[in-house]
Amino acid sequence: MDIKNINTKKKPVVLIDKTLDFFNDKILFPQKLEKANEMLKKIGLPKIQKTQ
Repeated sequence: MDIKNINTKKKPVVLIDKTLDFFNDKILFPQKLEKANEMLKKIGLPKIQKTQ
């Protein structure tokens, strides 16, 4: 599908830069990741209440 053929009034056009795949296997902020994992172990995820 060509970008010119897309109806941009209803759908946003998003182009993804393939050079960002370089960061897939790297941990960019190891201290923050460690702290977040520690907090999840202690506290856990919040309970989701479903309303009907």
